Amino acid sequence: MSNLYRLADQKARRRIVAFDRRELTRLLNLYSMRVASGEWRDYAIDFRPGMAIFSIFRHTAEQPLFAIAKVPGAAQGRYMVYTGPRKLAHSDSLDDVLGVFDRKLRLLLG
Repeated sequence: MSNLYRLADQKARRRIVAFDRRELTRLLNLYSMRVASGEWRDYAIDFRPGMAIFSIFRHTAEQPLFAIAKVPGAAQGRYMVYTGPRKLAHSDSLDDVLGVFDRKLRLLLG
C-alpha cells in the first residue's frame, strides 16, 4: 500500500527557473535608469513552471508595459521581450534582447 518516491526525481521535476545575479543586476540597472527618467514606476518578478518573468509597469494597477522572460531550452532563444501579446525580441543573450530598449541618439538644433 505504500509507495516509495525518490526525492532526487521530485526535485528535478520542480526545478525553478530564476534570474541569476548577473542577469538581475542587468535588469535592475536598466529599470533604474528608466525610473530616473520617469518612464517606469514598478516591476514584478514571477516564477512559473519552466520560466521566470521580469515585468515592467508604468503604473502599479495596470498591465505590464514589457515582460522579459527567461525560458531555458526554448527553441527561439533563451530570453524574450514582450509588450502585451507581441514579441519584440528573442535571443540566447540577455544583452541582445535588452537592446530593444536602447534609445537612438537625436541631434537637437537650437
